[in-house]
Amino acid sequence: MGKIQVGTASWTDRTLLDSGWYPQTATNPEKRLAYYARQFPVVEVDATYYGPPSEQTTRLWAERTPAGFTFNIKAFSLLTGHPTKVSSIYKDLRPETAKKNVYPGDLQPQVYEEIWSRFLSALDPLVEAKKLGALLFQFPPWFGIRKSNKEYMLEVAARCKPLRPVFELRNASWFEGANQNETLDFLRAHKLPFVSVDMPQGHKSSVPPVVAATADLAVVRFHGHSDKWTSKDIHEKFGYEYSPAELAEWAPRLKELADQTATTQVFMNNCYSDYAQRNATTLIDLLDD
Repeated sequence: MGKIQVGTASWTDRTLLDSGWYPQTATNPEKRLAYYARQFPVVEVDATYYGPPSEQTTRLWAERTPAGFTFNIKAFSLLTGHPTKVSSIYKDLRPETAKKNVYPGDLQPQVYEEIWSRFLSALDPLVEAKKLGALLFQFPPWFGIRKSNKEYMLEVAARCKPLRPVFELRNASWFEGANQNETLDFLRAHKLPFVSVDMPQGHKSSVPPVVAATADLAVVRFHGHSDKWTSKDIHEKFGYEYSPAELAEWAPRLKELADQTATTQVFMNNCYSDYAQRNATTLIDLLDD
């Protein structure tokens, strides 16, 4: 069986800081990251979706964590086709526009290329420290199954090489009927790691909890089952605490997935208070059993 790494999708959320999960001695960002890294072997950085990181920041992350710790980095929103705040783009590359949000097509091609280049190069300190895991490309709900989108996923893999992108699909068309096998076969043919998700069902953006290995790396993300999934309040959207029984149902599925991979990464993304941290600890205990 391959190794299973369990962590969370945040270590800085304000509700986590208010929850009492961190000891009183963890009085600053450096001490909090060091404490988190003593509890879990991996973390997913989602802040990089909202604004690309600086090399100075990633160097500090590398310096503040022990050898063997792993950071997964969520791709900047512009690189996954999401609407992106102009103010979040590098100052010297911001387009002159009255729009608050832009898409890749709103930028000059050379500007788009430079954003890609800067985003990836900012991760160099993590690469050098051997602490960079995968790059999460979470596509928008309108990114459905079609040839052009498959081609873009291959483009992403080529751009990131030798770094590892992993792909989270949030449009149900990829999994409807025979499309599911087509999707997984495509990913396997190109050795593209698939991101399985556990999330609320019955919504326009819902996808089923398909658990599948398509490469030597697999990722599973737990989004919770909030009955306020459509809320614009991120804490209402993800404010769900899994019960031990729910996590116990997942443990054998994760072990089975790990039998097919070299590494399986599991992230609790129910980031409200210390829900994710406590659920991750419970899941680690269940997997150890």
